[in-house]
Amino acid sequence: MNLSFRQLRVFTEVARHGSVQRAAATLHITPPAVSMQIKELETHVGLRLFDREKRRLSLSTAGEYFLVHARRLLAAHKEAEDAMARFQRLDRGVLTLGFVSTAKYFLLQLLARFHIEHPGVELRLRVAHNREHLVSLMHGGEIDLAVMGRPPREIDTRAEAFAAHPLVFVAPAGHPLTHTPHLPPSVLDAFPLLVREPGSGTRAALEDFLAAQHVAPRMAMEIASNETLKQAVVAGLGISLMSLHTIGLELRGGLLHMLDISGTPLMRTWFLAHLQARQLSPAAEAFRYFILEHGEAWLAAHDAALLPMPESKPG
Repeated sequence: MNLSFRQLRVFTEVARHGSVQRAAATLHITPPAVSMQIKELETHVGLRLFDREKRRLSLSTAGEYFLVHARRLLAAHKEAEDAMARFQRLDRGVLTLGFVSTAKYFLLQLLARFHIEHPGVELRLRVAHNREHLVSLMHGGEIDLAVMGRPPREIDTRAEAFAAHPLVFVAPAGHPLTHTPHLPPSVLDAFPLLVREPGSGTRAALEDFLAAQHVAPRMAMEIASNETLKQAVVAGLGISLMSLHTIGLELRGGLLHMLDISGTPLMRTWFLAHLQARQLSPAAEAFRYFILEHGEAWLAAHDAALLPMPESKPG
């Protein structure tokens, strides 16, 4: 088959978005150009790769199989480009960074600093719905590096810790538990709990904590979005365990209050991970060194401004 990598890139973007228009916007080309590339690709393959229903495209059975091979070919092509860039020893290129949604509250500011130091690096960001989605992106070779809270055990990766990650219980303004010190975990049993979806790192940390403390509060609502979860707590629908990095504005504005529950904050760790078998490009190596050097200090300063000062012992 006389295929081009351009056609493969167009195909994978249309498969990801299910839309010619959105794929065109991502690729910075016109929708007719996308449609033409897909038509030529289907001609080369000799099979229909998409089922067309109104304006929505979904992969055909042949398309689903072809997508697996297209991603492998694109990953191999990128590895070849990265290898050539290493020979050139140039601090430029493309960095595709994946991260869980919780990380966006601090990572974008660090990326802005990185871009000032490395203006020749083109950044491409993939925000995963949750940890499982991020592992899938990594396994498929769709990202160079991943920022996540729990390194995967399902695939062989190199994971390096770069900063602490506190998780805290929060309640809305006026909640009866706010401003009460040294609450036992058993108080959680009396209030509805709002939780992230299964597969998220925050949900796993919550379940581990509840099991260790032998408490079983009523999980009143499951929400697959940090922003929606925050708004639900602000609205008074319940209390929740959330990453401290996601709620700085709400804490400062008095919309949310941190609860002083024994055993919290739950201290987790942020990791930078990549496939063990994948050699990093110069751009990815540059970001790796940057985040390992600056990530911990930046987040520690951020957390110190939000966490309450420890009580001093009487002298």
